[in-house]
Amino acid sequence: MKNNIKVQRAIHNFTQQDLADKIGVSRQTINAMEKGKYVPSTALALKLSQLFKISVNEIFELEAED
Repeated sequence: MKNNIKVQRAIHNFTQQDLADKIGVSRQTINAMEKGKYVPSTALALKLSQLFKISVNEIFELEAED
């Protein structure tokens, strides 16, 4: 799953640790999400959506399966 968490984080001037603290996860979780190694729960995706004030679809994009 592709995402633009890193871009949104930069727009809001958050470090990975800042974002982690704001949504209640570890910095390592943010790092894993940005690298596409961790797919967040629906609740976590909604927290990001509320924090960034954009829709979940604007943060995450499903990749086509072959």
